[in-house]
Amino acid sequence: MSARKKMTGDGTAGPLSGVTVLELGVFIAGPYAAMQLADMGARVIKIEPPGGDPMRASGPFIDGESSPFVRLNRNKESIVLDLKSDDGRAKLKALLNDADVLVENMRPGALKKLGFGYEELHVDHPGLIYASASGWGQDGPLAPLAGLDIMAQARSGLMSITGFPDHPPAKVGVPISDLSTALYVALGVVSALYERRQSGLGQYLDVSLFESAVSLAVWEAGGYFGSGAVSRPAGSAHQAQAPYQAIEVRDGYVTIGANTPATWTRFCSAFDLADLENHPKYAEPALRFANREALIAVIEDRLRDHTIAEVVEEMNRVGVPAAPINDYDQVFNDVHLHQRNFFWSSQHPRLGDVTQLGNPMRFSRSHLTEGAAGPSLGADTDRVLSELYAIDSQSPQTSSASVGTGNEEQT
Repeated sequence: MSARKKMTGDGTAGPLSGVTVLELGVFIAGPYAAMQLADMGARVIKIEPPGGDPMRASGPFIDGESSPFVRLNRNKESIVLDLKSDDGRAKLKALLNDADVLVENMRPGALKKLGFGYEELHVDHPGLIYASASGWGQDGPLAPLAGLDIMAQARSGLMSITGFPDHPPAKVGVPISDLSTALYVALGVVSALYERRQSGLGQYLDVSLFESAVSLAVWEAGGYFGSGAVSRPAGSAHQAQAPYQAIEVRDGYVTIGANTPATWTRFCSAFDLADLENHPKYAEPALRFANREALIAVIEDRLRDHTIAEVVEEMNRVGVPAAPINDYDQVFNDVHLHQRNFFWSSQHPRLGDVTQLGNPMRFSRSHLTEGAAGPSLGADTDRVLSELYAIDSQSPQTSSASVGTGNEEQT
């Protein structure tokens, strides 16, 4: 168990306490997956090449430290191994003796070339769960290609429905392909750990950015396989329901979701909207969607003299889902999030207090780890290798100051 582990609440251990994870991750998908496991109590040892995870070079920077990195890699230990050296490979083999899980997002085949493919490791470590995240998957015609989040968003169809009609292509604001892949990896690892309790065996998990992004097309698949309809960009509007989108009011936009018969009736009871409830163009859900543009124009005309705050308050009063469109200054200072203690403070040796985004999972009995911020490069090399694995950690290849070509990136 990591020395950094800090129990919260009643002190109950995290649900993955006792699980050891080795992370060979770069940028987002692998590290975010391992971060989820670390949050749930697993010990995560991040194995970095001598130059470090390239995410360390991503700004903004605070006192020379990557601000995204220290958040994305919280609750982890960092050790430096040059896997292109005999010594580095020998030390990784020793680390695998006590590992339950290996998470990696290198290019397909990169670890196999170094002698750490799943087939090779399974022989000596039959209980190991080996999870690979990649752009396109481990096989198939696209497998050898480089794959970044935006390419997965593009090929998966996400960019074809994001933004507004007759505008240039737009991607989802967050790296949704990377992040959804990471969550699938974490879910797959937890599932494999559960299955191992019955079989005693580990297994291989192959998750791609491409397929993770395509898996999100729930409404789009329903339309296409149901009627052959191909979805197009619709701004903030819903794929099949109305009114369910951003509505312009006096001082900006507010989101409203009156997309059920009950909420439509409540919506029409607010402001000057009563005549819309049984209007022949809007009385039924299918009619409201078919005549959406005209309906939204009428709603915006009726609400143009009201503020965001007034509309949200009135919608909430009558029981219609509504919310303002916050920027991140408002989000990170949101009273609801702070009252639920969503944000928490971690410690970094150089930066001091680092505010972390909370994990949305809330267990009634188990508790998530609130430990340290993402570690300095190689901060734990000597301690992990000498204390836990009785390996001489003073050789040049394992020092945090060592040099070499390092690991290959996924992309």
